[in-house]
Amino acid sequence: MSSQTYPLTLYYDSHCPLCVAEMDHLRHRDAAGQLRFSDIWAPDFEGPPAGCTQQDLLTLIHARCADGTVVRGVEVFRRAYEAVGLGWVTHATRWPLLGRLADAAYPVLARNRHRIPRPLVQALFTPALRRAAEAAAARRCPADGGCRL
Repeated sequence: MSSQTYPLTLYYDSHCPLCVAEMDHLRHRDAAGQLRFSDIWAPDFEGPPAGCTQQDLLTLIHARCADGTVVRGVEVFRRAYEAVGLGWVTHATRWPLLGRLADAAYPVLARNRHRIPRPLVQALFTPALRRAAEAAAARRCPADGGCRL
């Protein structure tokens, strides 16, 4: 992992159930502390990164790398999932054809994310969240009895 990339600050829309589920999943998986989460609706939100507006953050997901570089769209997910050791989830989006398809399709998904029914979001993320929570608990309470709770 590049020292120029991490920690990676993810700007997300807490009014979006899909966004919240994704960030919760990443938060549980972030054992190495590579990610920072910035809710763009939080009262203490410091504002968008340089060169971006609040509307930009609502249109597509954005992230700021440790070196100040801003990335958007599918690239944010690629870097975030790599940070938590799940790079295989987005690996296919690095292939030329699938990458272009993902980059083209993501803005459509982002524009329509509030229309995705909550039960569908829950069905998609509940198993992943459960596995992530179990992995986090296993890191705190390893089988050798050295629980850090």
